[in-house]
Order: sequence, then structure tokens, then C-alpha cells
Amino acid sequence: LIVTAPGWKPDKPLFAAAERAGVPVWGDVELAWRLRGPDAAPWLAVTGTNGKTTTVQMLASILKAAGLRTAAVGNIGVSLLDAVLGEERYDVLAVELSSYQLHWAPSLRAHSAAVLNLAPDHLDWHGSMEAYAADKGRIYEGNSVACVYNAADKATEDLVREADVEEGCRAIGFTLGTPGPSQLGVVEGILVDRAFVENRQKNAQELAEVADVNPPAPHNIANALAAAALARAYGVPAKAVRDGLRAFTPDAHRIAHVADVDGVAYVDDSKATNTHAAEASLAAYESIVWIAGGLAKGATFDELVTKSAPRLRGAVLIGADRALIREALARHAPEVPVVDLDRTDTGAMRAAVQEARRLAQAGDTVLLAPACASMDMFANYNKRGDAFADAVRELGSADG
Repeated sequence: LIVTAPGWKPDKPLFAAAERAGVPVWGDVELAWRLRGPDAAPWLAVTGTNGKTTTVQMLASILKAAGLRTAAVGNIGVSLLDAVLGEERYDVLAVELSSYQLHWAPSLRAHSAAVLNLAPDHLDWHGSMEAYAADKGRIYEGNSVACVYNAADKATEDLVREADVEEGCRAIGFTLGTPGPSQLGVVEGILVDRAFVENRQKNAQELAEVADVNPPAPHNIANALAAAALARAYGVPAKAVRDGLRAFTPDAHRIAHVADVDGVAYVDDSKATNTHAAEASLAAYESIVWIAGGLAKGATFDELVTKSAPRLRGAVLIGADRALIREALARHAPEVPVVDLDRTDTGAMRAAVQEARRLAQAGDTVLLAPACASMDMFANYNKRGDAFADAVRELGSADG
């Protein structure tokens, strides 16, 4: 047996040799699944290109509000092996799974699972978008109660159709619009359930208000609906959904408001490390000075710039692959002023914030949504976000 860390690419010679020799290769998730005890807690699993951590944390908060013993585990930082082998007994686990982890977890069978969205990411690891999507889709294999998909992202529904699930397992959609039967959605500022109710053709259950979601940006409301769908699949009452969402506080660097300076809002979404996440972040604001750039991980930026151009007051570009974004802006938003900072030193973020302030007008949002990884300039996205927040606070203190 070979047990691999999830970051190792499948094309490594060791794995090819193992396949030829008939030696199985597992990841940490597969090992944890196999080592569960006979009375192990069921798994409510979440994957997707973006929003996984937030959704799993929301789900754990909802489950706790229902009085259940639970934990947010997996790719979120708490090892699944620790969760299944530790002394604490859980009723149910909220499990975040990356595409890497799913690739190496062939026998995983969740109670219910969700794929939040699909967009190109980590293609250097998977080799193609098709392979990436197929690994994400593994999360639905063998589900017993619900396969939760994004009604606005047909690729997630296609993965449900292709999955081999237990008899009676249902496809449950979530939408930011009015939900149909077997969906969760939004009606006049209310999150509602038309999936886990009697006579879902005619009835709906109020779960929470949009204002209960923190922050109430569109993509975060979608995260809340997905978390609610998994919790409802497990039998959680509506009140616990509301209470759990109200109790939830997002991690740092996820569309976090840092400060207002001279009527301009400064928002840190350093966690937006790919184009799909950046697109969702940019869609949450009307007039933006965008700070972007870093390591592109093989991504292209034409679609992102085309969709976001009407919202852009200006752009400040940093990092190793900033030229790719600059060229996309030149092609699709030539009227947008662009500052290209040819710096990767520790003071580059301070300079970027100062340039963004120069471009911004009262009522605008200066948004750090890099659409790229951080490792060209920073140890991780947290350090990048901290540098942005420090630079913004310097602006405020200088004014004071």
C-alpha cells in the first residue's frame, strides 16, 4: 500500500509503478474512511472550486445550533484521521474535500455531498478540466440521502446525473432565485426550502433571512444555501439553520471590510486566489479599484475582465504574472486606468494601496481580489491580506 500526501501529482513515476504492480494508492481521506469504527459518524461532504471552507464552517455552525456533536474537518485544517481516530465521539462530520483528496479516495461514500461550483483551477495538477471535474464528481459516488448541486452551474448538475448513488438518494439544487421543487433558494430576502418539506410542489419552509448571512454577498448566500441543504438532508430543523448562520463568523481575508478612508471602502478578499473567486468578489460591488496579480497557476483572464469591466474604476497590478491581467484589460477594458507595479518586495502592497487610493473616488471600493496565488511575493494568502490591511490602516492613521 502507498498512502500519499494529496499534493503529489498522479503522474509521478512512483504511482505509475504502483499501478503496474497492482499496489493500491490512497490519500489521507481514503485512509481515514477505511479506519472509521463500526459506529462512525456520517460525513456531510463539500467540494467546489470556491467557497468550500466557508460552506463547511457554516454547516458545522448549523449542526452545532441543532445540538449535534460535530466538527469542521478535512481540507479545512483539522485532519480527518484525527477526527476518526480521536477519543471524541461525533454525531456527524462537516467535511471539506479538495479535488486532490477526492482523486485519492476511491471508496468514500458520504451521507450527502455538495459540489458548489466548477471553474478552471489546479489544471497543472489534474492535466485537464475534464479530469478536474471528474475528481470533484467523486464526492457524489455512493451518496445515500442527497446530492446537492448549484442550479446556476450546469456542470455540477451533470456530475450528479453521472454519479452512481444509493437508491432513494435525491438531487437537491440551490439557487439565488426562486426555488422550484427539490430546491433551496431566495424569495424576497428570505432563504427558503422546497426540498425537505411535505408536499414540496406547493409548500416552502422559511429558513433564515439574507441579513442573517455574514457577509450577504451573492456568492456567500449561495454558500449558506448549500450548507443549509446538507444540514436539512441530515434532518436539522429550520430554526437551527437560522441560528447557525447568525452565529457564523467568516475567516479572515474573505471579503473582509478593513476600513473606510475618505469615503472609500477597502475590502480584503486575498482568499480569491483564482479567477472564479475573483469574479464572485467583483460582482459584489458597484464601482471598484481592483488590486490583482500574483501566480496565475495556468489561468487566463479574458472572461473575468470582460464580465467585470463595467464595474472597474481602475486596476493596480502586482506580482509575477500581472502581465496576463494587464493584457486582458487592454483587450477588453481599454478605458480602465491601469497601474502596473513592477515590484515584488515587501513594500509593494503598500505602494499598491497608495496607487489605488489615488484612483478611487468617494463611494468606490478598493478591492484586493488577486485572482492569483500569493507565493511569488508572500508566504500565503493570509500574509498577503495582512499586508493589504496594514497598508490600509496606515492610510487611515496618516489622515488622522
